[in-house]
Amino acid sequence: MPYYETVFIARQDLTEAQVKDITASFEKIIKDASGKIHKTEFWGLRNFAYKINKARKGHYVLLELETEADALHEMERQMRLHEDVVRYQSLRLEELTDGPSVMMDKGGRDEKSDRNYKDKKEAA
Repeated sequence: MPYYETVFIARQDLTEAQVKDITASFEKIIKDASGKIHKTEFWGLRNFAYKINKARKGHYVLLELETEADALHEMERQMRLHEDVVRYQSLRLEELTDGPSVMMDKGGRDEKSDRNYKDKKEAA
């Protein structure tokens, strides 16, 4: 089965428990179609680059899935109909990612940039 990565944004006035319930309903669609959920990450309440439906923030959630395209299409249809989902996007992956996503792994990125900065400074 192919791998997919889906990120969706829920409205800012929802609680974390409500966002988890919405996520669980989308996960159930995948599991009912004999798919697998490999990773679920809650990125939290984040600012938008621009206003969407008069809102400035939203709850971001990442799902990494292994499922057939029909189940993914049904999940996307449910997202389109759900009034609490502001935006969503699904991408097909060649393989699953290891460890946390870039949004969650801030420590590793900072260490690399500090090391590169030190190397450039020593070379000068």
